Amino acid sequence: MDERLKKQMDFLLEVDKLKFITRQTYLSDGKRKENDAEHSWHLALMAVLLQEYSNQKVDLAKVITMVLIHDIVEIDAGDTYAYDAEGNKSKRRREEKAADRLFGMLPEDQGRKFRELWEEFEAYETSEAKFAHVCDNVQPLMLNNATDGLAWREHQVKKSQVLNRNRRVGEGSEIMRAYIEEILNKNVESGNLKDE
Repeated sequence: MDERLKKQMDFLLEVDKLKFITRQTYLSDGKRKENDAEHSWHLALMAVLLQEYSNQKVDLAKVITMVLIHDIVEIDAGDTYAYDAEGNKSKRRREEKAADRLFGMLPEDQGRKFRELWEEFEAYETSEAKFAHVCDNVQPLMLNNATDGLAWREHQVKKSQVLNRNRRVGEGSEIMRAYIEEILNKNVESGNLKDE
């Protein structure tokens, strides 16, 4: 087998492990928690369907690639729950180390491209990164709403925490920011989120 192809196939087999990384968000039926691969697929579909709500025109292929690779680092670093203050302190360091290893498995040009896209997503500066973050933020809120706030209730999440995590969504989509506010207000009213 050609060395380039071998590296690509080894990487693809390695990232199959994303299917085993469990997130804190429940699937819409509330019976089990989603895994990172399911999350990434859902974000890619969201990007395709919701691109019209981006504040700026985006390169859709770039956004899709970003959302498909943004959590690959969790194979090594693990999933850090959005509202885990302690875990978030070491998240960046753990994820950088994982990015070095995982993207380093690829042929140099592809590894560099994926690493640059991952860094661009993390930096949250370009229109593509901002819209990719919109999808990444809205998706768990949508699922929490569908499950009557199951994960929020389990972790005793407060509205202020969700607002803080989503404070920049309007930079990528004002329409989706309004959607988030609607979900939060509904879930505070129903007692799924503490109004603090």
